[in-house]
Amino acid sequence: MQAVTFSLSDWMKPRLQQIEFALENWIDAEAPAELGKAMRYAVLDGGKRLRPLLVLAAAQAVGLQDASSEVAALRAACAIELIHAYSLVHDDMPCMDNDVLRRGKPTVHVQFGQAQALLAGDGLQALAFELMTPQDGSVPPSVQATLVGLLSRAAGYKGMAGGQAIDLASVGLALTEDQLRKMHRLKTGALLLCSVQMGVVVAGRVETAAMLALSRFGEVLGLAFQVVDDILDVTSDSATLGKTAGKDGAADKPTYVALMGLAQAQAFACELRAQALAALDESGLSAVQTQPLRALADMVIQRDN
Repeated sequence: MQAVTFSLSDWMKPRLQQIEFALENWIDAEAPAELGKAMRYAVLDGGKRLRPLLVLAAAQAVGLQDASSEVAALRAACAIELIHAYSLVHDDMPCMDNDVLRRGKPTVHVQFGQAQALLAGDGLQALAFELMTPQDGSVPPSVQATLVGLLSRAAGYKGMAGGQAIDLASVGLALTEDQLRKMHRLKTGALLLCSVQMGVVVAGRVETAAMLALSRFGEVLGLAFQVVDDILDVTSDSATLGKTAGKDGAADKPTYVALMGLAQAQAFACELRAQALAALDESGLSAVQTQPLRALADMVIQRDN
């Protein structure tokens, strides 16, 4: 029997439409003093949506149980995208990375001013947790609590915020590989790992061996994503990236390219891809069940922005 070829684009298309429709409806344009406009500008019309896609792919891999699981999956997917978007809004501000280009358009503080950008990020962060805690009974309270715990830890000082603090404190310093790995595990990897874990949780399969293997997949993929980001910062251009190319080098930030050199960083990214796929092999799930996760891992390594 001939093997069926998996098409990531065919898998992604309906899910991206679902995510965009939900974000469009859940980010209120009527928030006071045009705050809603700034929040929508930060989230809509741009972005790969990798994190929400990982939520949906992980949930599919272990098997959604019922309609409630599907509702929880979409809400979790959109919530983690809002957290990611808020972090970009704040990271781009003059007090941190001071960038003027994001997703191919002016950053939020350039478009709306610093105060409105700060509030837009605050609003998106709060909305993320609101989405995961609907009061209509559509998501069981136990699932809500688990999702909130996962995302709050991934976004806080034990995750993304802590990694950003290390990043800002490390400008001009020569970090060891272990130090650089820790920074990226927190700054970038924590949310990607959380995406996979939330997908497993909404599917109702928390206490399974698959959770450990998929968590390993998410952890390795998170590091791979940042290694590729470091590579693209020196090999791509601003138009392709949708953000300022070469900025990390100009700011003397520690990166994998600076630490290893370009060729070795590229080889390391390929090694991490192999580790991620090996984790899926160890999950006990079939190749068919994990096809979307495998394809998303390839997309992370092969992307050009």
